[in-house]
Amino acid sequence: MQIADKSVVLMHYTLTNEKGEVLDSSAGSEPLAYLHGGGNIIPGLENALTGKKAGDKLKVTVQPQDGYGLRDDSLVQQVPRRAFQGVADVKPGMSFTADGPQGPVRVTVTKVLGDMVTVDSNHALAGEVLNFDVEITEVREASQEELDHGHVHGAGGHHH
Repeated sequence: MQIADKSVVLMHYTLTNEKGEVLDSSAGSEPLAYLHGGGNIIPGLENALTGKKAGDKLKVTVQPQDGYGLRDDSLVQQVPRRAFQGVADVKPGMSFTADGPQGPVRVTVTKVLGDMVTVDSNHALAGEVLNFDVEITEVREASQEELDHGHVHGAGGHHH
């Protein structure tokens, strides 16, 4: 069976950046399972997998606009330290959920200087060229429940 919309795909992958550093990998664990066409993975990788089948191995390079987007400097802001009530020691690298105009937003602290804290709500991989080394291990039709829920159930997928 070839990968198409409404199919469940299980794959092993290794993700590296332009420097060749491993950012993520399924090595040593269950394959990643996703619902093709469901927006469960980044568009550039999903598009490259369309038409492939179990056993296929491929290398995919995804440009930022087809991955986690371009970096947006307007998503970097300075906020007063008092905005972090209940946190004794705010440090770079810490992540928080903040209230944004369209709902909750994940922010990462990038700098603390005096009473001001710089936070960035760009995805950590925004602006990055992503290199995937992929092996498709299984392709099957999605169940009606998986289609209704918009994600894979069972091994490698979501458990309710």
